[in-house]
Amino acid sequence: MEEQGLLKEQPWRLLEFYSGIGGMRYSAIKAGVNAKMVEAFDINDLANDVYEHNFGHRPFQGNIQTLTAADLDRYKANVWLLSPPCQPYTRQGLQKQSADARAFSFLQILEIIPQLMLPPSMLFVENVVGFETSDTHQKMIQILKENQFVTQEFILSPLQFGIPYSRPRYFCLAKRKPLSFYNPEFNGQLLYVPKPLLGENDNEMLQTCLPIESFLEFVNSKGKNGTFTDEEDSLNKYLVPSNLIERWGSAMDIVYPDSKRCCCFTKSYYRYVKGTGSLLATIMPITRDKTSLEELCLRYFTPREVSNLHSFPKEFEFPEHVTLRQRYALLGNSLSVAVVAPLLHYLFSES
Repeated sequence: MEEQGLLKEQPWRLLEFYSGIGGMRYSAIKAGVNAKMVEAFDINDLANDVYEHNFGHRPFQGNIQTLTAADLDRYKANVWLLSPPCQPYTRQGLQKQSADARAFSFLQILEIIPQLMLPPSMLFVENVVGFETSDTHQKMIQILKENQFVTQEFILSPLQFGIPYSRPRYFCLAKRKPLSFYNPEFNGQLLYVPKPLLGENDNEMLQTCLPIESFLEFVNSKGKNGTFTDEEDSLNKYLVPSNLIERWGSAMDIVYPDSKRCCCFTKSYYRYVKGTGSLLATIMPITRDKTSLEELCLRYFTPREVSNLHSFPKEFEFPEHVTLRQRYALLGNSLSVAVVAPLLHYLFSES
């Protein structure tokens, strides 16, 4: 990733921990950061297939906990991007926080910082809402302060950036002194609005959200030659079965092409219909409140449409061997480029 950047003559050297399918890397590219991705790390073989397919580089697949200070110093990286597992902090999980084995690698990476000959100058951390009240968060902030970092924290959603997608996430931006933020008055604060990023117009963003139809892959299922345009031959597999509508209809979140908000898609989307993400009504009723759910011809959003709502570029694609359910699972763990890109741009901006 050595695109012509905006913010520094010499490229920043980035390490991307928990790289997933590349949301952080796409965000750095969109942010115009003058950077080189030195290495990415992820233990998920399938996610690494997707990452390699799109970037031509396969992330390091060993256990992050095996990395030593000497290993990290060899990369000569000055920026760390981290999106550690969120399961220890989710409301649906056991909320074991730092006692959860899935939190160990993140804590170990942070604890390596004082051992480094070449510690990072900046860190960017993303996680689920709830992380900010965890003991892991307390330990992270303590380690950063002890190592001369100043922080600014945010809880933001794509809705605040004009995307009709409700997916609030926690973000920590950290700079090691003498580096400083462009708006130092927000140091040590947790902000719920993107004011430092967008200026005075952030409160208007929700009203200016694009409609969902702007992110849809299909208006109809057939192309000009009469053949199905879907990569897997038909939209039929995305239709919600009648038995699920009868059983779970009252619990479904239903949206329309002109809607300006939909729910967060989880990794269980398509496997389950309750609480995993919105369903799309493909037939616009005259009176929405009086139309039966069967008449709406409900369907799941396609993986491409979910990718669009995550603001992934049109060039992003899955390798053919990744199944439909696997695509949804990988997207459910991914980042919103629309939110992360301006945060990274702000992080890299000089005061």
